[in-house]
Amino acid sequence: MNPKRILVVGAGHVGLYAALRLSKKLSSLEAEVIVVDPQPHMTYQPFLPEASAGNISPRHSVVPLRRELRRCTVVAGAVTRLEHDRKVATVQPIAGPTREIAYDHVIVAPGSVSRTLPIPGLHENGIGFKTIGEAIYLRNHVLARLDLAAATSDPDVRRRELTFVFVGGGYAGIEALAEMEDMARDALRYYPELKPEDMRWVLVEATQRVLPEVDRDMGAYTVQQLLKRNMDIRLDTRLESCVDGVVKLSDGDSFPAGTIVWTAGVKPSPLLDKTDLPRGERGHITCIPTLQVVDGDKVVEGAWSAGDCAAVPDLTKPPGAYCSPSAQHAVRQAARMADNIANVIRGREPVEYKHKHAGSVASLGLHKGVGQVYGIKVKGLPAWVMHRTYHMSRIPSFNRKVRVVVDWTLAFFLRREAVALGQLHEPRVEFLEASAPVPSRQG
Repeated sequence: MNPKRILVVGAGHVGLYAALRLSKKLSSLEAEVIVVDPQPHMTYQPFLPEASAGNISPRHSVVPLRRELRRCTVVAGAVTRLEHDRKVATVQPIAGPTREIAYDHVIVAPGSVSRTLPIPGLHENGIGFKTIGEAIYLRNHVLARLDLAAATSDPDVRRRELTFVFVGGGYAGIEALAEMEDMARDALRYYPELKPEDMRWVLVEATQRVLPEVDRDMGAYTVQQLLKRNMDIRLDTRLESCVDGVVKLSDGDSFPAGTIVWTAGVKPSPLLDKTDLPRGERGHITCIPTLQVVDGDKVVEGAWSAGDCAAVPDLTKPPGAYCSPSAQHAVRQAARMADNIANVIRGREPVEYKHKHAGSVASLGLHKGVGQVYGIKVKGLPAWVMHRTYHMSRIPSFNRKVRVVVDWTLAFFLRREAVALGQLHEPRVEFLEASAPVPSRQG
């Protein structure tokens, strides 16, 4: 028989895990798996705060695609159009002309992007926190603020550079805020010109609570812990403007800030606008519990989706509920989807995805955490240990597990590196200044 071609669009949690499982379950005579993604790696996003804070090497929080997907074909490029009626995807490689890839089954898993609002100044001054590049940039940016503040004699400049604003009180925002404050406080030992009280860390959250994934008392505990570290927590408050770095809040307060980090939610990838697949009211691809795409009551043959970009019914909750956009669901959905595709190729029936969310654990900096797992509430050091243990077990490949554990082990004996490598973001500046443009000789 001719092998079926399975196209995987996106190599995040869903794409990588699904492709890896398919390549192991199906022989080359049964299927060919092609993975398309602009990046050569998968980013394990739960480790972004630790990578940004210097607890682990940024390289160890990403998984190289070609190293892990050796039995798959990896195409470095972006899908610019997906025509499922024809079962053809148009791909723009990172170099060269576009190409069309025909397929029998497609896994649409481009994930999500930051959900921003039309706030004046956000585009010019905001920093996202969803990619490894943004995590590295934020680390360098925060450490550079300490250098600027230590070098200046102007109190207004120092106050502005040492004001750090994080917008969004979900897990991403809380962990990023807590880890960066922990890193900056640790770095101050090398800055005799600065004191911890010189820094101002502000959390802006539009609702009346943080960490909506856990019970209110655990969210309240998190706020209390942050307040003990002299952080400024603004609940039921919105960012209204940040033009020229001047933060204006809905509670009437206004102040300049050197750092504005946006972590206020996500939305499905814009790539979905370039497909002909059915979508729901919020832009997600509509799926049934088997992870098959549906148009109304009709299954779209050969189309599958999961993760942040898909609306997958949660069978553990009342009708109408959908699985949350978490790595926990994404990894399990990927496994179930891969098994279902293998079942369909082998003439069997797909099985419904059903998983009761186990809970969540968040890091609040070194040796500090909060979480709620299977109804059990944990705080402090036990939660921090649980957070690290769980995510170390979930990151793909034995190679990455070992490297992360080595990073953590070394951190017990060696001080955290607190140096900004800002030149990474503009590496050619000095070379351009040292060299002069030479007119080309024609004829």
